[in-house]
Amino acid sequence: MKEELFTIGSFTVYGYGFMIAIGVLAAYFTAEYRAKKLKLKYDHIFYLVIWCTAGGFACAKLLFWITEWKSVVSDPGFLLRTMGDGFVVYGGIIGGILIGYAYCRINKLDFFQYFDLVMPSIALAQGFGRIGCFLAGCCYGKETAGPFAVTFRDSSFAPNNIGLIPTQIYSSALDFIHFGALLWIAKHKKADGQVAACYLIFYSIGRFILEFFRGDLERGSVGLLSTSQFISIFVCAVGFILYLRKNRRADGVAL
Repeated sequence: MKEELFTIGSFTVYGYGFMIAIGVLAAYFTAEYRAKKLKLKYDHIFYLVIWCTAGGFACAKLLFWITEWKSVVSDPGFLLRTMGDGFVVYGGIIGGILIGYAYCRINKLDFFQYFDLVMPSIALAQGFGRIGCFLAGCCYGKETAGPFAVTFRDSSFAPNNIGLIPTQIYSSALDFIHFGALLWIAKHKKADGQVAACYLIFYSIGRFILEFFRGDLERGSVGLLSTSQFISIFVCAVGFILYLRKNRRADGVAL
């Protein structure tokens, strides 16, 4: 829709990067606010956000290259040409979780407390990020003549002058709903870890369904499923196992 928002001299602000920045800031401020309310060590939130964001982007890029391994093998220069674009969200989620776990271990923090604290904010950040995708035209949907179709005129990613399913907007709306649902669950949880488990369950189910409407082909595939659908199955299973384990422990049931 609008890849370049505005230009000041030689400095150009791009819609995708701008919305990612808003998402990161929103994640930081909401997580810090909730940490203070929950009387957690909120001074760690800034470093958690920085490290998890950096690790998340690195792993999102790495997973993209893995899904495009044929292109990398046939032309190693593909790595350099795609440094600034091409990310797989699941790589970012998994990488961010692993970095967060390492940070909590190093700083002797209760990982599941902070896991629950941060994941609603991650859903919020993803909502803004998908708006960035819409502005850039990436992560677009399949061709459609439906009443809600969007048409890009000057996108470097989406096919132009063709009606497409606005999967980015649908994803963004679901992410914001996800954020609200996780906040509600956080107020009623029985044990630490259940909010994070619900994030894994809800996101993976939503992503699995939305993948059927995606039209971009750079996501890789595993058999009949897209890479993200394949990963979603395992992420959903991990979420259910984590939730049930935490629920049983809260009820005093031996595992």
